[in-house]
Amino acid sequence: MKNTLYPIKFEPILKSKIWGGEKLKNILNKSSQVKNIGESWEISDVEGDTSIIANGELKGNSLKQLLSTFKADLIGEKNYVEFGNTFPLLIKFIDAKEDLSIQLHPNDALAAKRHNSFGKTEMWYVMQADPDAKLIVGFNQPMDSDTYNKHLEEKTLPEILNFDNVKTGDSYFIDGGRVHAIGAGVLLAEIQQTSDITYRVYDWDRVDEAGNRRELHNDLAIEAFNFNMPDNFRVSYSKDENKANLMLNCSYFTTNYLNITTPIIKSNTHDSFLIYMCVAGEITINANGFSTTLKAGETVLIPAALKTVNLITENATLLEVYV
Repeated sequence: MKNTLYPIKFEPILKSKIWGGEKLKNILNKSSQVKNIGESWEISDVEGDTSIIANGELKGNSLKQLLSTFKADLIGEKNYVEFGNTFPLLIKFIDAKEDLSIQLHPNDALAAKRHNSFGKTEMWYVMQADPDAKLIVGFNQPMDSDTYNKHLEEKTLPEILNFDNVKTGDSYFIDGGRVHAIGAGVLLAEIQQTSDITYRVYDWDRVDEAGNRRELHNDLAIEAFNFNMPDNFRVSYSKDENKANLMLNCSYFTTNYLNITTPIIKSNTHDSFLIYMCVAGEITINANGFSTTLKAGETVLIPAALKTVNLITENATLLEVYV
């Protein structure tokens, strides 16, 4: 592997889902012959689903190989001390043609204890939503385990859940232990810890093509719930042009919103990689003498060693992510 770093794009890992649709192909131009594509994993170090580099002289190498070779030059000194040869984030685009299951994720402590894994804290940015499309996040009333279990047993769980109508630009923070689901008609970008642990608690009583229902994880889920969370899951942020607008700063990642209408130079002052997810428009990214184009639905990783990035466009919207 050559010792040159540049803006790195990866081959999308496309996941067929019972609830998936056609927007990842028709709107975000993901190439696949498979139907019902629900997720495009853009950057992944999940075991069994490691991203493969799609551009430049490192094309064909895996993210795992990249990290083990370049170490702190790829992800930053403090990140390499904390995470070693594990990339800390999983980056996705998700298309829900039908409602996803009602679910939650364990926090770090429970995930480490049960699964030898990170927990799964995540955030969503809505890229497109059909009329009356909704997200489920949290409960619509104060909640405790007895009340929750009563509704679960009686199959009236939706009665106590919070449904939000959503539109393009809406953003949500989903920390471990909070119940949630993506509703039918929503296309979104997802940023999360590197983990694929989900506890499914209700799946709308649907069956697959073979007539089988998907597995539920209610015995595992009940201990993972945090019933005392405040309703602070809606992300408010500014949309000033040609600057980084802070959306979310949590223990696991920071996300900024960039609405770019003129070429700008970005300095990476963080001891971290940068990730740019293009959620609208098209942009050319130059760094270290290497140029790559990013269209809506594409993602690029800027190694930590690259401290200056030129963003060239007349109209693009990016999510900028770092740890």
